Amino acid sequence: MDLKGHLPRLAPEYYRGHAFVHWTLTINQRATGWLTPAFNHAWQLTLLHACARYNLACPAYVLMPDHAHLIWLGLTERDSDQRVAIEFLQKHLRLSLAPADWQRQPFDHVLLEHEREHGAFSMIANYILNNPVRARVAASVREWSNLGCCVPGYPSLDPRTADYWPLTWRIYSKLIAPP
Repeated sequence: MDLKGHLPRLAPEYYRGHAFVHWTLTINQRATGWLTPAFNHAWQLTLLHACARYNLACPAYVLMPDHAHLIWLGLTERDSDQRVAIEFLQKHLRLSLAPADWQRQPFDHVLLEHEREHGAFSMIANYILNNPVRARVAASVREWSNLGCCVPGYPSLDPRTADYWPLTWRIYSKLIAPP
């Protein structure tokens, strides 16, 4: 198999089931100008469809002027497949990005067991959510409109609220519990 020009990937099973994966999608040549309210809306809608279709929850995402970060959590052993879901997300957002486009392959980090513990995971997610502040494109997380979360069935969840993490972990536990 010729992997020239591809980032190394773990075996497909690392992205399936109850995997926790941090994805970074970069715009070709770090182009800017595509991050508009219309794209933010298209992102939210497409992310919702990807989460529902591939049984995922996204407790944190941020859109930056030249890239995007998201964390997906698999909700079912049988139907959650993040590699297929990320292809779906990129494919359905291409038209919304025109004339820019995604780099061919996103970067990923499959979270290790110790990174999945509530405190460690919240630190990783908050690091992602604070990206606009570190990049000096926003004075605070509250003022950056291009971030949020996506958990199908919970439209009012907002990572900017004080009770977000305890509530999110209760919802996640409910969603992964067998019927």
